[in-house]
Amino acid sequence: MNTTEIQTSLNIGVDVGKANLDIALHPSGQFYSIPNSEAHIHRFVKILKNYDIERIVVEATGRHEHALVQACNQAGLPIIVVNPTSVRRYAQAIGVLAKTDRIDAQVIAKYAATLKPEFRPIPDKTSQKIRDLLARRAQLLEMSTMEKNRLQIMPKPLHRSIKSLLKMLQSQIETITRQIEQEVAKVDHWRTKMDIMTSVPGVGKVLAYTFLSELPELGSLNRKEIAALVGVAPINRDSGKLNGKRRIRGGRPRVRTVMFMAMLSSIQCNPVFKRFYERLKAQGKIPKVAVVACMRKMIVVLNTMVKNQESWRENMA
Repeated sequence: MNTTEIQTSLNIGVDVGKANLDIALHPSGQFYSIPNSEAHIHRFVKILKNYDIERIVVEATGRHEHALVQACNQAGLPIIVVNPTSVRRYAQAIGVLAKTDRIDAQVIAKYAATLKPEFRPIPDKTSQKIRDLLARRAQLLEMSTMEKNRLQIMPKPLHRSIKSLLKMLQSQIETITRQIEQEVAKVDHWRTKMDIMTSVPGVGKVLAYTFLSELPELGSLNRKEIAALVGVAPINRDSGKLNGKRRIRGGRPRVRTVMFMAMLSSIQCNPVFKRFYERLKAQGKIPKVAVVACMRKMIVVLNTMVKNQESWRENMA
């Protein structure tokens, strides 16, 4: 890239592959392809710092984008990670049906310039490490559940093998959990947030860890914004005389999944959420809708607690 070129505000789209990064600049039309390695990324980031960049947009690709995102974030460059589905819908809307690495990068750059996706905090290394540990813990729990199910249906001669694997998985889960606790203990404001969140009956450590790593905005938004960000705010589906059912959409599915499981427990052990759930059921709400409404109530209450640095009181909800 020649730094003597005319300086204009650029939107950059990056198509991420396991081996390469394909990079398109809009509106200049320039295109580059570099190896997806830390050394090449750092060299390219140094060049990008000489330009007036409005946005660098990259799709979430299941970890292959992490090196680029962290390097740009550390260099103070405006990088945004977006949902690949949003980009594909944009491509269809503008009539781009072909799909190559170069075309994908150009579409992402145009998407950045046209729709101007909003900036979100990029997780720091500690947050990312906790996120990775939580993901691994969930994988181990899933494997453990599968083995427990097999224990119920497989013949007795195989039980010894299954029980041995279950013991090993439990040991791994305990090790991962200790590592998560150690990482959280390193950050003062995280410890404070943990104490506030876990003061709510039904909010356990795993849910609190998930909020820390996946929802750093908690405590900084208003009630409508935080509910929409998690994806528990019902969206209208009305058109003309049609009044459709309001449904939840979008948001952060990993946070929502962990919240859903935690709320099943909260309804049993937290009298505030139990009464709210029972009242909704009495009004004719189906159980799943009532649980989601309780989730929305919980995230709003937690957001207020963190914002005000207050522990749980029943009259908060």
